[in-house]
Amino acid sequence: MIIEPIEVLLIEDNLGDYEIIVRMLDTSENAKFELSHTQQLGSGLKLLESNEFDIILLDLGLPDCEGLKSFKSIFKEYPTIPIIILTGLANEETGTKSIKYGAQDYLVKGEFNGKLLVRAIQYAIERKKLEGLFVYWSKQNSNKKIIKNNK
Repeated sequence: MIIEPIEVLLIEDNLGDYEIIVRMLDTSENAKFELSHTQQLGSGLKLLESNEFDIILLDLGLPDCEGLKSFKSIFKEYPTIPIIILTGLANEETGTKSIKYGAQDYLVKGEFNGKLLVRAIQYAIERKKLEGLFVYWSKQNSNKKIIKNNK
């Protein structure tokens, strides 16, 4: 069976954190990953314009944009791509808020391993697919209700 690689966009300015994530994804036994990396939100948005990604891993402390503004900038333009927030201990509250705004998950740096990262990625992708099906189903059923009410 051929396993299609999961296309990941990592927006992370800390090269040490980038290297840790690369090692975590490389050691995965049940998934393959194609990782694209950038250190700034602006260049991440440019990559999103010209490439297709299955998931975005987003650090909230970037040099060109910080906090929830980073998340909202991406989510506004690409709401169908699941986003996992990578945050430090000091930003855990912001990570929680990002879930309320539509992020699929958040992970606190230094508190997760490769298995947890891979599982978070896989679950986020599946939840986003289900979310899309739910939106489609809701639109279909709301149209039926309108038709029924007009009869």
